[in-house]
Amino acid sequence: MRRWLYFCTVSLRPEDLFRALCDDTRLRCLLLIQREGEVCVCELTHALGEIQPKISRHLGILREAGVVADRRQGQWVYYRLHPDLPEWAREVLAAALRGAEGEEPYATDREGLACMPGRPGQRCSA
Repeated sequence: MRRWLYFCTVSLRPEDLFRALCDDTRLRCLLLIQREGEVCVCELTHALGEIQPKISRHLGILREAGVVADRRQGQWVYYRLHPDLPEWAREVLAAALRGAEGEEPYATDREGLACMPGRPGQRCSA
């Protein structure tokens, strides 16, 4: 059963989005979330090589800003872009993703996620 929990502010202001994006860890997480559609905290910790509490703290900031939504499935928490994210914010994130393609550390993050051992439905192409 999928149940999304929405903790969105009434409206996302540009300064809220850019404040959320100004941290490297949050931006890296958000670009992977946008590219993959939905990712688990464990996938982000593996891809970024960071500890779970740090990743969860940054995801909490993105959730409180209304940029992402989460759902719990058993012990796992999955994140995706908030469905009520304004179109202008989606365009900003799409431009950031296009600009980051092939750049470090974002390319390495994608490769690390793609080669994550035990990731359902994924195979390492390396």
